[in-house]
Amino acid sequence: MEKKYFGSKFYSSTLNTILLFVLIVLMIVALRFMYKNQETYLPNLKDKNDVVTIDKNMTPIENKEQISGNKDDLVAFSIMPNTKVKGIVSYRGIVKGGYFFEANILINVLDSNKKVLLKSNAMAKDDWMTSGPVNFEGNIDFTNLKKGQAYIEIHNDNASGLSENDKNILIPIIIE
Repeated sequence: MEKKYFGSKFYSSTLNTILLFVLIVLMIVALRFMYKNQETYLPNLKDKNDVVTIDKNMTPIENKEQISGNKDDLVAFSIMPNTKVKGIVSYRGIVKGGYFFEANILINVLDSNKKVLLKSNAMAKDDWMTSGPVNFEGNIDFTNLKKGQAYIEIHNDNASGLSENDKNILIPIIIE
């Protein structure tokens, strides 16, 4: 008599059922473990940009009457409208709406006629590939600029170069 191992009813039905049951139990245990430790195993479950952190150097922008352009995109900025500035000024801000390209955002200084006095940029401090809020920071040197009314322009880094994709926020300042 010849024994059949692979063709028997026992092997094909009962053993497969037991193996399937064991695999399902192992998968459930692994998923529960991963869910309990989701920061390590499932870091993309929660969107990091749902939480906006405003530090002591920034002020949430609530009254946006003096700000022009796409002012609803500005969440917070450390230089308030009509602030008197001189020398090298460090700033921080939070802007939403896709202003960054390669973690870069344009920060310019314009005169009272909105002509560019100084071109500058800032860098994103967290994930910039989002339309949600992004923290940024940089420095502006006002030392050799014409004194008087001016604007800080927060301008999107428009990689396309198409004017219809331009976005900006203008914050009035006074250069001393």
